[in-house]
Amino acid sequence: MKKFSPSLDKKYIAFNKPYAVLCQFTAPAGSTKQTLAAFGFPKNVYSVGRLDFDSEGLLILTDDTRLNSELLSHERSHLRTYYACVENEPASEQLQMLQSGVIIEGKKTLPAKAKLLDNEPNLPPRPVPIRERKHITTAWLELGLTEGRNRQVRKMTAAVGCPTLRLVRVAIGHLNLFDLALKPGEWRDLGVDELSSLWS
Repeated sequence: MKKFSPSLDKKYIAFNKPYAVLCQFTAPAGSTKQTLAAFGFPKNVYSVGRLDFDSEGLLILTDDTRLNSELLSHERSHLRTYYACVENEPASEQLQMLQSGVIIEGKKTLPAKAKLLDNEPNLPPRPVPIRERKHITTAWLELGLTEGRNRQVRKMTAAVGCPTLRLVRVAIGHLNLFDLALKPGEWRDLGVDELSSLWS
């Protein structure tokens, strides 16, 4: 498949979306929720794909409609990697269910990567701490998906008995949030090599 070639007159931006921000520039009528308009982006850019209001992490913005088509194309599926803090520590059988696919809303998810992290990842604290219940353990998972159904990670972990408490997208393809060194709310333009790393 032909390699994506960026246009010199277009913008390609990586953003570390904070918790409690809508992935749009205009809030719904009557809403006081923070939007992307608060972060000083160039005119005419928009998000490629979405992160939920209560999810965090790597978001790509552009004014190049070709990038949207390339990244969201079923023919050119790309890996998106998430860290999820969940209630209960999943057993190997539950991880296998996530890997092989679970039924959500009547349709089975595609095979995914899923593993239990040995330690809590080095993430900045969330402004609103996750809820903690005295008698329920928590664990951190690394999940890799190649499809993007609505609130998919949350629905998948809930389906295996491990509801998600915090969700952070840490990579798209090989473009990694940690390598970008962006704090929540920070963004910067992507170089050509960084842009090409979006495809695994």
